[in-house]
Amino acid sequence: MAWLNRAGFARPPSRPYSPYDPCHTALDRAVAWWASQREVRTGMSEILRVKWTIAPQTPPQPLLHCNRCRGTRSFRTSDKIRINANGKRIDAWLIYKCTSCDNTWNRPIPERRHVQSIDPLFLSALRVNDLTLARRLAFDAEDLRRCAWQLEEFNDVVVLKEVLSERSAPTCQLEILCAVPHPITLRGDRLLAVELRLPRSRIQSLERSGELTIFPRGSHALRRSVRDGMRLTLNVPAHDASLIVEAAKSNARAR
Repeated sequence: MAWLNRAGFARPPSRPYSPYDPCHTALDRAVAWWASQREVRTGMSEILRVKWTIAPQTPPQPLLHCNRCRGTRSFRTSDKIRINANGKRIDAWLIYKCTSCDNTWNRPIPERRHVQSIDPLFLSALRVNDLTLARRLAFDAEDLRRCAWQLEEFNDVVVLKEVLSERSAPTCQLEILCAVPHPITLRGDRLLAVELRLPRSRIQSLERSGELTIFPRGSHALRRSVRDGMRLTLNVPAHDASLIVEAAKSNARAR
């Protein structure tokens, strides 16, 4: 399916991220040059590169007034899409249900949109109640806030780990590329603490000492939500290198 914006219009896909690309910004190009020079010096023998795909399990739930319960309740997605055509105008909704009584709420997707202004692939997905589209919409918290200002968000994720490059020599540096298919609220320090099996205070100490760096840079980067394309570089302490390296590569664990 073509990449579509929230309104159903096709837009060209963004350039896929790769740590080996000629990067998107001047900072990224500088970082890439520094990394390439370091690789020339080390022969890449001491660098372990891994990709972590971080998949959220529970979509955000709007907090709405439920007429049946007569109070504020959280509503969960049913993964069902309802569509209605009135002449050449299209309305579509993602159906939510109250977690207490199953009362329904219709979240508008396109409203009163002329059929010719909607991408044909998007329209086809709406008509067949495409599950992939329904899930993508359900995880789009930014768009959901247009209809419900208060949301309940969840940090339960599954982390799938893939080794991109590794040599037989002892690992001195760990590079982690984060792939986040749907926005999440999980903080960087919590992710690293759980997946590398280190105390959060240790993770924060490594960042303060410069042994752990995060790109893109920013103040309190570890306290912010993990974003797609985030890169983390850790100079692996020698005394527990084997434990950290094994944790960085180990199979995903649901949380």
